Amino acid sequence: MKRLFVLVLFSSCFFISLAKEQNRQPVRPDAVFLGNSITQNWRNFHPDFFTLNNYVGKGIGGEVTSQMLNRFRQDVLGLEPCVVVILAGTNDIAQNQGYVTHRQIMDNIASMADLARFHNIRVILCSVLPAEMYLWRSEEFNREVLPGQAIQRLNDMIRQYALENDCEYVDFWTPMSNGKGGMKEELSSDGVHPHPDAYFIMEELVTPVIRRLCGQ
Repeated sequence: MKRLFVLVLFSSCFFISLAKEQNRQPVRPDAVFLGNSITQNWRNFHPDFFTLNNYVGKGIGGEVTSQMLNRFRQDVLGLEPCVVVILAGTNDIAQNQGYVTHRQIMDNIASMADLARFHNIRVILCSVLPAEMYLWRSEEFNREVLPGQAIQRLNDMIRQYALENDCEYVDFWTPMSNGKGGMKEELSSDGVHPHPDAYFIMEELVTPVIRRLCGQ
């Protein structure tokens, strides 16, 4: 009888512990980084930056802002982070999914920011990184679009939106620019995607802002 009681007690404790484990909520990320291949590479090159700081990387190569908006609920709202870091827009200017206006790009970014703020998630909007040309596009395309100028115009719009809508703006463009609209040669091989070490520049700029917003 005593042996049966011990067995029942052990079983009860086991199932209570199992139930608690199943009902335990996942750790809320301090930040979700949403973006394209630049964010994807960031996660791949510097995994410790994400894991040690309780950050989640949600970058998908080649994506434009409309595609990020489509997955925003699942990849950002569903994780309930303290902060979302949005680094987006260069592939729109490269017209990866066809021509879009600067206003359309900004509307997509604003929609993501609005969704986040509605769900009590603080927003960091990052400048698009400098790029004078897109190597996967033709010379004629680059001459007509002038990516360096187009990016600066978009960054002005992002900065202004952040100022007027309770978002933080982090300027990656200035310290990474060669002064002619492109990225410094030592920071990138193709003029668009940063080398692994170049991400240290970005981390030094964005990390203090995340910590401040999360009250750390």
